[in-house]
Amino acid sequence: MKKDYYEVLGVGRTATKDEIKKAYRKLALQFHPDKNPDNKDAEDHFKDVNEAYEVLSNDDKRRRYDQFGHAGVGSSAASGGAQQGGGADLNDIFSAFNDMFSGRNRGGGGSPFGFEDAFGGGGRRRASAGIQGTDLKIRLKLTLEEIAKGVEKTLKIKRQVTCKECNGSGSKSGATENCQTCHGTGEVRQVSKTMFGQFVNVAACPTCGGEGRMIKDRCTACYGEGIKLGEVTVKVAVPSGVENGNYLTLRGQGNAGPRGGAAGDLIVVIEEIPHELFSRNGDDVIYNLAVSFPDLVLGTKVDVPTLDGAVKLTIPPSTQPETMLRIAGHGIGHLRGSSRGDQYVKVNVFVPKDLSHQDRDLLKEMKKSAAISPSAHNDKNAKGFFEKARDIFS
Repeated sequence: MKKDYYEVLGVGRTATKDEIKKAYRKLALQFHPDKNPDNKDAEDHFKDVNEAYEVLSNDDKRRRYDQFGHAGVGSSAASGGAQQGGGADLNDIFSAFNDMFSGRNRGGGGSPFGFEDAFGGGGRRRASAGIQGTDLKIRLKLTLEEIAKGVEKTLKIKRQVTCKECNGSGSKSGATENCQTCHGTGEVRQVSKTMFGQFVNVAACPTCGGEGRMIKDRCTACYGEGIKLGEVTVKVAVPSGVENGNYLTLRGQGNAGPRGGAAGDLIVVIEEIPHELFSRNGDDVIYNLAVSFPDLVLGTKVDVPTLDGAVKLTIPPSTQPETMLRIAGHGIGHLRGSSRGDQYVKVNVFVPKDLSHQDRDLLKEMKKSAAISPSAHNDKNAKGFFEKARDIFS
């Protein structure tokens, strides 16, 4: 099973392009083959990192990946990678070295080698507006009929919603004040000086959680969190052709963020319900049909169920068991296209278990016929072979 691209890069689903690029540079440097000679695990991880970056750094590919998972980007990412020229630009990897030793000094009074930039000392972080809400993951069971044509589902889900009493602020009056620990910056810094220059360690403020603000007069309905457990109705449009394990991401439909923070995402994982009549092979479906021996020999027309209703199927004379007959366009709609797969009908001979004396007598009479005897057919073929051999060597 392929790894989640966001997990590979160690970023959240709302990560910006800059955050994705920064994470990629760090991991590419860490697992680059030149730094890990003869290390197969590092090489595999390096390929995964490049594959993930190729998709998430491209707006169109990322949109399709967020909506359909790996099925949405097909094999384009897997067939790329730095080793084949289709992956991420290797200049992005080594430009991290240039940043580290470029001599830029944004921290003021720091090392001429720019160590503040390399270890997080450059620039001030802006206090966040609330905390990002968490993602929700649910499973959506679908029948093969729904998957074949696509379907819109209305879901009732329980999630954290904005508190109406305080309008999500967490405060009865809506009043806030600057955090006394970080003075409204949302972060705390620890500076240490060494012979190489000064190092700055930046972390989220432990008092306000990185928000920079503290609420006054806490709301009693939500205990100052600005969110409460509630139930909402969400509509999700599922395209045709999805498979078991595919998922759809609904942006901003997850848990609401505390105290005005942005909502997380709702991740809908597809679960395919096994069908009692059909089995699936990609976008094609297979149906097993039992036919009597006389009908196989003489040919017939039968009604065959499909995902669209019954259709008339012709069984040609002398059809052999295990024959696959095709009904075009009655399969599953392609995920990336307007056409559909096909239905295949696997024909097998029906062997009855209970027979009357009259039926047994009829079968015994049939056995006497050389036309239906496989041994007579084999003897005929064998005689033909030996006659040809005799003509060759005589």
